[in-house]
Amino acid sequence: MKVQFPQFCQQLPHYLALMRVDRPIGTYLVLWPTLWALWLAAEGLPDWHLLLIFVLGTFLMRSAGCVINDYADRHIDAHVKRTEARPFATGSVTEKEALTVFAVLCGAAFILVLFTNIQTILLSFAAVALAACYPFMKRYTHLPQVVLGAAFAWGIPMAFSAQRGELPASLWLIYIAVLMWTVAYDTFYAMVDRDDDLKIGVKSTAILFGDDDKAITAMLQVSVIIVMLMVGKQFAMSFIYYAGLMAASGLFIYQQKLIKYRERDKCFQAFLNNHYVGMAIFVGIALHYALPA
Repeated sequence: MKVQFPQFCQQLPHYLALMRVDRPIGTYLVLWPTLWALWLAAEGLPDWHLLLIFVLGTFLMRSAGCVINDYADRHIDAHVKRTEARPFATGSVTEKEALTVFAVLCGAAFILVLFTNIQTILLSFAAVALAACYPFMKRYTHLPQVVLGAAFAWGIPMAFSAQRGELPASLWLIYIAVLMWTVAYDTFYAMVDRDDDLKIGVKSTAILFGDDDKAITAMLQVSVIIVMLMVGKQFAMSFIYYAGLMAASGLFIYQQKLIKYRERDKCFQAFLNNHYVGMAIFVGIALHYALPA
């Protein structure tokens, strides 16, 4: 698409809104598990060029995911209270513009991954496929959050592949933990929109779980901690790592208190709080390797 520079400058704020640059929570939720994997794979500070590649790549792919999500929901967002001000809902961007932005972001991320190895490059195609198909899942299944979890966790095998050049079986424990964690916190997110989604026919785990939403998300969170305890054993982690898991457990309890009455704002607050869960676990991993045994 040929775009004149003045027109691009005029549209740039709408493109940035489409990418959710002003709402970095999604980037954090993808970045923290990727950093866990990089540190575990390197047994400490990873290669600097890989750290830069994965931080920038996470931002680019999360932004691309937001763009394709809004494209998929372009006929829906105007009918949902939380999304009625998004660029498509207000008519600020066109379909062609959104697809162009998506392609540019994916292209930039692919250029970054070219500086890794062939196995990681091949894994990156699955990352794009997962990011592209997730937004459409909510029309066909009540489990789109599972697909989102698979997408958000895909940085884990890519990180191990890039840092070690191999995919040890132990990494899939981290992958499973992140997948379950994502389903739990994205169910909180879906609880915010549940009433609107029921009206317009959008599917989610919040609708599937119904009155059991609190119990199921709590079970998922307990399962995350159990699997991450197994990760600690697999990687011979010290007490500092387990202190990070204790902090994460406390945050999970706090989140369950927030969603007790299923209030929209409190459910959204519980979703946002997962940024600190990822941070707590990362701090435990990083300090384990940084401090002398």
